[in-house]
Amino acid sequence: MILYPAIDLKDGQAVRLFKGEMEKATVFNDDPAAQAMEFVEAGCEWLHLVDLNGAFAGEPVNAAPVEAILERTRVPAQLGGGIRDMATIERWLSKGLARVILGTVAVENPTLVRDAARAFPGQVAVGIDARQGMVATKGWAQETDVNATDLARSFEDAGMAAIIYTDINRDGAMQGPNIAETAALANAVSIPVIASGGVSSIDDLKALKACGAPLNGAISGRALYDGAIDLSEALQVMNA
Repeated sequence: MILYPAIDLKDGQAVRLFKGEMEKATVFNDDPAAQAMEFVEAGCEWLHLVDLNGAFAGEPVNAAPVEAILERTRVPAQLGGGIRDMATIERWLSKGLARVILGTVAVENPTLVRDAARAFPGQVAVGIDARQGMVATKGWAQETDVNATDLARSFEDAGMAAIIYTDINRDGAMQGPNIAETAALANAVSIPVIASGGVSSIDDLKALKACGAPLNGAISGRALYDGAIDLSEALQVMNA
C-alpha cells in the first residue's frame, strides 16, 4: 500500500481542516513546497494535493504553490479541487502533475470524467467524498442524493486510475478512518481505492491493510503534521 501525505492548500498555505469546514483551518506550513520536500526526503513516493479554495471556486486558485511543489519535487503528485473542465485537466497534466482528481464533475458531468480518462489513461482519478454514505460536492458544501458506492460502480468501465474515498466526518478529526465503509466500497469495484479521512495512527494504517479489501493506499494529513504518526514507521508498515 502507498502512503499519500496530504498537502491541503488554502490561501497559499498548507493547512488542515476539521471535518471539511473552511473556517476551521489550522495552518501547518506557509511554504507548501518546503513541506512537500520534507515528505519526499523522508521517503514518500507520492504526494496528495488539494486546492481547497479551488474546490469552492470551481477553478484553480492555489496554482502557484502547486506549481512550486511540482518544480521542487521529483515524485508523482495527484491534485484535486476546482478541476472541472478538460482545459484545466490538460493544463495540470502538461505541468507535470501525475494524476488529476475529479470530484464535483463526477456527479455533475460524468461524461467529462469518462472523456478525460480516455484521453489521459492512468492519469484521471475520481474523488468520492461522502457523509453517511452520500456524496457531497463543491468543497463538501453541497449534499447530494447520490450513494457513494453507486457512483463508484458507475465508473467501472471508464478506465479510472483510482478512486479516492473520503469520509468527511472523519477528515481532520483524528478519530480513525471509516474502515467498514471504505472496505465495502473497495470490494464493490475493481478500480483501485485510496482511503482518506481520519487516518490518525499507525494502528489505523495496519487496520486498513488488514481490512479485507485490496486498497491501493491511504492518505494522511493532520496526523503527520502533529506527529501522531511517525512517517518512517508508517512507510515501513505500508511497505511490509
